[in-house]
Amino acid sequence: MKIKKGFVLREVCGQNVIVGEGLDAINFGRMLCLNGTAAWIWKKAQEAGEFTAEELAEAMCEEYDVEQERALADIKATLAQWSELKVVE
Repeated sequence: MKIKKGFVLREVCGQNVIVGEGLDAINFGRMLCLNGTAAWIWKKAQEAGEFTAEELAEAMCEEYDVEQERALADIKATLAQWSELKVVE
């Protein structure tokens, strides 16, 4: 999985948001607000280029005090939402 080209994380008025740039902005037509954890996931995914939910969960466990099962479940739910919104592929 990877972040779809043309989508970036920006800080707007103190909020983390995903926005489309270029032609993708025309098709996307909105901003997607992220909480701090989701923004962290986005940044890790962006750094990785291509990633799996399991790889992101492992990184989350190294960064935060969270159990592997919980991290994986939360990341899978987040990636499912992002897939539905077509910001990852």
